[in-house]
Amino acid sequence: MPQPILAAHNLVKHYKTLCAVDNVSLELTEGHCLGLLGPNGAGKTTTIEMLEGIVTPTTGEVLYQGNALGKAFRNQAGIMFQATALQDYITVKESLVLFSQLYPNTVPLEQLIETCTLQSFLHQDNRKLSGGQRQRLLLALALANDPTVLFLDEPTTGLDPQARRNLWTLIDTVKTQGKAILLTTHYMDEAYQLCDELVIMDHGKIIAQDTPQALLQQHFSESILQLPAAALPNNITLTEVRLKHHTERTEILTKNIDTTIKELQSQNISLAQLQIREHTLDDLFLEITGHELRQ
Repeated sequence: MPQPILAAHNLVKHYKTLCAVDNVSLELTEGHCLGLLGPNGAGKTTTIEMLEGIVTPTTGEVLYQGNALGKAFRNQAGIMFQATALQDYITVKESLVLFSQLYPNTVPLEQLIETCTLQSFLHQDNRKLSGGQRQRLLLALALANDPTVLFLDEPTTGLDPQARRNLWTLIDTVKTQGKAILLTTHYMDEAYQLCDELVIMDHGKIIAQDTPQALLQQHFSESILQLPAAALPNNITLTEVRLKHHTERTEILTKNIDTTIKELQSQNISLAQLQIREHTLDDLFLEITGHELRQ
């Protein structure tokens, strides 16, 4: 196993009577994207802020390349915050130059522009950028110091599907450069696409950790057959299945799709609107964190 670039050991953070983070340990390694997931109030933000050196742990430690966080970490970490204020009345290119002057070692401007495909709006005022253009610029600014570790805090929030996919491609490109990436997102398809490993938090603790595929295999062994709720009579009898009733649809969870379909046909159930799918990370997230609304 490669040595971690960033390692957190037994992080705990107390705020008066609240334990926001409770004994969290994780590692970031070269060329590896770790996804940090959890509902609102799970402790993700506090954990990230301790990893970034913004918040001091009550107990525990964060090590960068085996040493306490310090000047080397600050110079070699890139952070793309969920919301960042850009300087008004200057262009994208001027923003890149401004941020590059903050670090002793930087990526050549032309390389940043090409990596994040900024050419078409390079001379545009920051105030006039679209959502996708702004996120590409913020990613470029986070990469300006050629970081070894990159924090991406919900980088595609508010973007349309095309802009999200474009940013995914950019993040995949960055990962191939060997950078260690920590990604937080509420989009489960994004986590599945980009992350090599997932850490799911709730109530300040890590409650699940593995690759996306392994987590799905650990928690689900069934496929899902979905039909409109009106298509299934109340007295239907099916063997070795579980039914989940929703307002407009019913889900049939089965380990044997062929047998279940034959049983539906034998009872003259219309399969015209039948949908078959595997479990997703959305299913997993709800399965292990619950369905209640978090504030």
